[in-house]
Amino acid sequence: MRQLTIRTAAKINLALDITGKRPDGYHTLETIFQTVSIYDTLQVQLVPKPGIQLQCNLRAIPCNEKNLVYQAAALFLEKTGLQSGVSIFLRKFIPSQAGMGGGSSDAAATLYALNRLTHAGIPLETLCEWGLQLGADVPYCIMKGTALSEGIGEKLTALAPMPDCYILLAKPPIAVSTKMVYENLHANE
Repeated sequence: MRQLTIRTAAKINLALDITGKRPDGYHTLETIFQTVSIYDTLQVQLVPKPGIQLQCNLRAIPCNEKNLVYQAAALFLEKTGLQSGVSIFLRKFIPSQAGMGGGSSDAAATLYALNRLTHAGIPLETLCEWGLQLGADVPYCIMKGTALSEGIGEKLTALAPMPDCYILLAKPPIAVSTKMVYENLHANE
């Protein structure tokens, strides 16, 4: 049984402009994403029994089809036709519903880890295309670093690395759903 443990970096938006809204409900944007040193860890293992087994250190995190890690594993298995199973342990440290891309980063890392473990050789560009099916931030979370993101998040341009500095991040004891924020955004007003 092969296993890989991987860190999944959080991201922050250094700048964010909402530039419009598409007919499908997605908002278009221009943002600068930056990877930060807060991370979750994923322990991914190929197992003989078909299916996806997901466990997490936090009870509040779903370990089923509602979780982006589970969805990423299912997508990888579907796209590659892999017959073995996957066992994943997710250790969460990135705050949930904080706009830091924890779920997207975990999904990106799942695609990356399975690609390495299976020696499938899927190009990163293809992993980004698959990741976009899971969420607009997933392609960036595969790319990482400092990047300009446009469209709904799928158009990425690498930028010069941010200067070495300290960033203070604080999350109040409230949860804000990104989906809810965008659904209630009235950019024209």
